[in-house]
Amino acid sequence: MSAKIFVGNLSWNATEDSLKELFAQYGEVMSVRIVADPYTGRSKGFGFVEMADDAACSQAIEKLDNYNFVNRPLRVSRARTEGSGPRPARPPREREHVGARSPGDDSYQESRYDEES
Repeated sequence: MSAKIFVGNLSWNATEDSLKELFAQYGEVMSVRIVADPYTGRSKGFGFVEMADDAACSQAIEKLDNYNFVNRPLRVSRARTEGSGPRPARPPREREHVGARSPGDDSYQESRYDEES
């Protein structure tokens, strides 16, 4: 059974080949993908490694989390699977509308200009 690993804090100079070589020390690497910005093509600083064996995956996570790779300490953990639950919700932002009036507020009166001759 394969296992997917999240790799964060990647240097922009890291390549998929160098990442594959690093993780291959712990077992068979099935795929490597560094996520890139679609407009610039530049790395977003994170990627995913899929390993063939769950035990190798666990060992790679243990050994490579906080490992200095291309002058950056990697953040390595199991990737969340699709449907594994939502991300934690952010608290709602407080918004204050200047000049807004709430429904049923009678304190707001429209100004009317009477034309008198």
